[in-house]
Amino acid sequence: MRFALISDIHANLPALEAVLADLDARPDVDAVYHLGDLVGYAPWPDEVVALLRGRGIAGVAGNYDSTTATDYKHCGCKYEDPRQEELSHLSYGWTRAHMSAGTKHFLGTLPFSIDLRPLGGHLAGPKLVLVHGNPVLNTVYWTEDRPDRFCLQMAESAGVKAGDVIAFGHTHRPWTRTIEGIHFVNTGSVGRPKDGDWRAGYVLLDLGEGEPSVAIVRVEYDVERAARAILESELPDEFADYLRTGGKPPAGVSGPAVRPARPVPRP
Repeated sequence: MRFALISDIHANLPALEAVLADLDARPDVDAVYHLGDLVGYAPWPDEVVALLRGRGIAGVAGNYDSTTATDYKHCGCKYEDPRQEELSHLSYGWTRAHMSAGTKHFLGTLPFSIDLRPLGGHLAGPKLVLVHGNPVLNTVYWTEDRPDRFCLQMAESAGVKAGDVIAFGHTHRPWTRTIEGIHFVNTGSVGRPKDGDWRAGYVLLDLGEGEPSVAIVRVEYDVERAARAILESELPDEFADYLRTGGKPPAGVSGPAVRPARPVPRP
């Protein structure tokens, strides 16, 4: 069974539309799931949620989803410096003020995790566990430099074993690793990548009989449409350049026009 896993859309409607269009062109995708953080940082919280609901795409709660739904004091985001913390609070306040009551209610209904068994519950086949941050807390960052010991602890918490897959997001940087036969997959970010590649990202996962297969996919989208909408809103202007540069603006460079996207073979 082929799954498409999308995460950390963060209210970036053009990025989500481009990813869904890419998926529509792939007739071999059996199911699409989201891994949370549907809102925040861009000006389309209601539209992103409405599109996912209209497409029947199920998923789990991200930290931004659960905190906005419960009116928590902050979004549970990681801050690398005081300015980032200030910007995060501005985004959180804007998002809470501009999302509809229906969107807020929906975000509060999202589950913490989802377990999938592509061969059916009557067979002892592989299991796919979906979470946002990790299976203990969706605000903890599961970065690629975490030691094997940490990954195996998380796997034990999720009840996964050799042959199973646990997928998560939250860091906005895609990566994969296999430890003792357990497959760990960070899906990256659709709407706010932090790895220096401005393109929307998601994962294709083949899971069933045989060894799991993971492909990280990047999709170009109208990033200038997203940037303009941010600049025309009351969101911080810095969020526009963040999207243009994939979170890592090199010196003297701003935007995909001067840093072309690298072609990625279609899995």
